[in-house]
Amino acid sequence: MYLKIYKNREHVLVAACDKEVLGKTLKNGNTVVDISRAFYEGEYVSEEELRKALQNATTANIFGEKTIKCAIEYGLIDKDSVILIDGVPHAQIFRI
Repeated sequence: MYLKIYKNREHVLVAACDKEVLGKTLKNGNTVVDISRAFYEGEYVSEEELRKALQNATTANIFGEKTIKCAIEYGLIDKDSVILIDGVPHAQIFRI
């Protein structure tokens, strides 16, 4: 899984995706999502590293079966909050 962390004062944005979806453009009706290397390709990490990053995130944007499964298993997202875009699982986390 690829992980990139963006920090801006007290806000921490985590972008994470599976290796298999990195660089792909997903389409679903009028919705087009680019899982760009510039935004998502940071370090290639383990599940434990992803979990730690997501726990510290104020916002997260995650794509892919493995990444989503990891977030669900650690109780960081609810499986009912996952949507499919062009067959790829996607979820977001917002902490206020």
